[in-house]
Order: sequence, then structure tokens, then C-alpha cells
Amino acid sequence: MSLLLRALGALPFRVLYVLSDVIFAVVYYLVHYRRRLVRANLAAAFPDMSTDERRKVERRFYRNFCDYFVETLKLSSISDEEMRRRMVFDNPELIDGLLDRGLSVAVYFNHCFNWEWAPSVTLWSAHATDPTVRFCQVYRPLKNEGFDRWFLKLRSRFHSVSLAKHSVARDLLRMRRDGLLSVTGFMSDQRVSHLDSTLPVSFLGRPTEAILGTELLASKLGLAAVYWDLTRTSRGHYRITTRLISDNPAELPQGELTRRYFSLLETTIRRDPANWLWSHNRWKRVNHPNK
Repeated sequence: MSLLLRALGALPFRVLYVLSDVIFAVVYYLVHYRRRLVRANLAAAFPDMSTDERRKVERRFYRNFCDYFVETLKLSSISDEEMRRRMVFDNPELIDGLLDRGLSVAVYFNHCFNWEWAPSVTLWSAHATDPTVRFCQVYRPLKNEGFDRWFLKLRSRFHSVSLAKHSVARDLLRMRRDGLLSVTGFMSDQRVSHLDSTLPVSFLGRPTEAILGTELLASKLGLAAVYWDLTRTSRGHYRITTRLISDNPAELPQGELTRRYFSLLETTIRRDPANWLWSHNRWKRVNHPNK
């Protein structure tokens, strides 16, 4: 399977996007992959949209979702130069400035397409080759060990380190003890698990349980907190703007950092609804399971 995935990843983008169009037709019109769930989530988030408007968002979402798949495959072969053209970081100096001040950074990110390309921030940072700085991302290990190894390899393409969610606190503490600074991405829009500390927030017009762990870590370890605002500028081209949330989260009332993140995330989603992962059952505890 890995040989096939690597072979597909070596194809030029124009061929991969033809493949994406074929996958879209199968997934959307034949398989109906999680379509009931996507429709329910869109209806709840955008009750003022007409049905026709939501169907247009829905179809664009599935096209973006299929593009995400082939773009992720391309990580196995894409050059640094091409990635810099396709994933642009507007203001990398904001994170560099925090590192210059001796602050490690928690990056609040989300499942907007294509999040798998975001570790290419190392192509933009003045600290990319600094031996005292580590660029990291938190991940949840996959049940399939083969796919887990494959994704970990792709995510290290730009020399970042993947930290398992269950050990991220220990890993960041160890880095700090070793005198290292870190820039760590947290996908904090996921559904909470039974072990997560949570905070009730209003998100997309719905009561939502938010993961509080990112905020607790930032406050405990003295991390600055930023938000990555991702925009899809055209097919296969993206732009990330870094927005400072707080350079000292410990000074904020508990919950404030998380609320600010969800407010920023909602603005991102409402700007381009088709670019967020609506097929994820974010509200599982209130939605009926999708078949």
C-alpha cells in the first residue's frame, strides 16, 4: 500500500486533480460518504442559508475534501520551492519574534484544508535551522499502524516532530528542561475525548464542549499562544496568517484563551464554509450517528 501511495504522490498536480475529480464523483454521488452528517452540521451552523445555498457549500466541501486527499499524497514528493509557492505564510516574523524573546509558542490550528501542509512553516521561519528550537505538531495515533507510520513520515517532511497527544505535556516539559524552545501546533477544534478537560463554549450557534488542554498547557508552561488563520486562495494554493492571541496566557482568566480561539475559528469558517471538515462528528453527543 505504501508503494502505491508513494507512486500516486509522484504524479504531477494536474493528474492528481483529475484523480480528485473522479474520487469526488464516487464519494459524493455514489457512496454518499457521511452526507447526512455533513448536511445536518451545515443546517445547524447556517440556518439562514437556503437549502440550495447549503447544497453548493456541501458540494464544494466534498471537492475540497478530495483535493485534501491528493494534496496530502503529494507531500511525499513536493519540492521546498513548490511548497513555498503553494502554502504562503504571511507574517512568519510574528512567531520568530516570540522565539527571539525566549518564548515557546502554542499554535492553535484547525481542520481547514489543507492542514497537512502547515508544517511547511519551517520553510519560512528564521529559526528553522536553529538547534535550540523544535517545530512540532500534536497528533492522535491512528489505529492502523501502517497508516500511522505513513502519516508520521509525511508530517516530518519539513523536519518537524510529531508528538503524541497522550505524552505532549511530558515532551514539552522535557524540551524546556533541555533548554529548547518549541513551536507546537494543536488541532484544538476536535471533538473532546473522555480524558480531555473541557470548557462549554458557543460555536457556530451551538453549545459545544471545547478542549481546554491546550490552554492549560500554555498557561502552565508559559507558552505564547497564536492562531493560524488559513485561507484557500485557489485550487492547491493556501495562505496562513498568524494572529497573536496572547503572549502570556497565564494572565488571562481560565477559559478566555479557548474562547478567543473559537471566536477566531468561527470567523475563519464563516468566511469560507466549504473549507472546514464538516464530515467530522464534532457534536457527537448531540447528533445522531451517521450511517
